[in-house]
Amino acid sequence: MFTCRNQPCRSEWELSDVDIHDEGQGLLFRCPVCGARNKVEQIAAADGTTRYEQSGSPSPTSPPPRRN
Repeated sequence: MFTCRNQPCRSEWELSDVDIHDEGQGLLFRCPVCGARNKVEQIAAADGTTRYEQSGSPSPTSPPPRRN
């Protein structure tokens, strides 16, 4: 399951719903609803299969955290 990191959107998607590709900043998917870029990581298993997990870091379109 992938979740859009764009705070107002937060839509959830299955792998079959998103297109993962590299736009020059690493692997990511664009949210089908709002178009936000969301980072993913490619994981290669010992048996040769590949899976994708959403990166824990904020997407490149997310604003920086607020400082109090």
